[in-house]
Amino acid sequence: MPHDHDHAALAHEHVFLGADHDENTRRTLLVVALTAAMMVAEIVAGTIFNSMALLADGFHMATHAGALAVAAAAYAFAKKHARSRRFSFGTGKVGDLAGFASALVLAVVAVGIAWESVQRLISPEPVAFGQATLVAVVGLAVNLVSALLLGGGHHHHGHGHGHGHHHHGHAHDHHHHHHAHGRHRDNNLRAAFLHVVADALTSVLAIAALLSGRYFGWTWLDPVMGIVGAAVIASWSWSLMRDTGLVLLDAADPHLEAEVRDEVESHGDARITDLHVWRLGPGAHGAIVSYMGDAPAAAVRARLRRVHELRHVTVERFAHPG
Repeated sequence: MPHDHDHAALAHEHVFLGADHDENTRRTLLVVALTAAMMVAEIVAGTIFNSMALLADGFHMATHAGALAVAAAAYAFAKKHARSRRFSFGTGKVGDLAGFASALVLAVVAVGIAWESVQRLISPEPVAFGQATLVAVVGLAVNLVSALLLGGGHHHHGHGHGHGHHHHGHAHDHHHHHHAHGRHRDNNLRAAFLHVVADALTSVLAIAALLSGRYFGWTWLDPVMGIVGAAVIASWSWSLMRDTGLVLLDAADPHLEAEVRDEVESHGDARITDLHVWRLGPGAHGAIVSYMGDAPAAAVRARLRRVHELRHVTVERFAHPG
């Protein structure tokens, strides 16, 4: 069957990093340093004062320090190889790969904390509540500072639309904006943010448990809070694993596909026969559009410029059979 392609842009780059890539790298490196320092303090203090809540927080923070280091390394790798011909569609998904790895780490942390907490519930041990509480409060402060450092960029990618780094700048329907937030999310930064928020959660639970043990004698609350924290962290882990896994498997975005179909077919001179839309990086998608009809490929490409998430588009026109 005869067909033609639109080769309007023969030479182009495949750089699909997020708009705030460099800023997010700096934020992440600073949080790595803060987390590593606090991790050492909590593990040492937890061992001396025999607090399960504090030890859980410390070891939890240790795995987070590693995961945050992976996030920082992912940013560096993505930037270094952004223009490498080795990666067909650039390195925009390196952050999603790091995010998936972080989700696995979170899951392991949750299982570890739950297991140790159950052991402590069965066989309670004496705890130096006062000293352990003081260290836990310092840990919480560090976590909150880290969350604020990462939160600005995380919020931007979670809910902003990043018009500044797209070159089309057309207005869109309200229904489009409602579903767009996930397409611009930097899953690497989101993973780092979830790690420090999980740390903050375990710190809060540790403080509550230690204070209850000190003033009310509720020593059982220390391991119970560990179990509660583990359940919440496991839930966050699953959410992150699901979202990053879908990106890595090139899952389709039904709302974006519907928008592409609407732009191409609404003129009545083209009918899409095969459509592939997938994420290349934060706020950037690729599309392969095959259609039948009288509309020239250049005209269809022009229509697709209204879909500002599309950064790499291949248009293929098949002539009518016969």
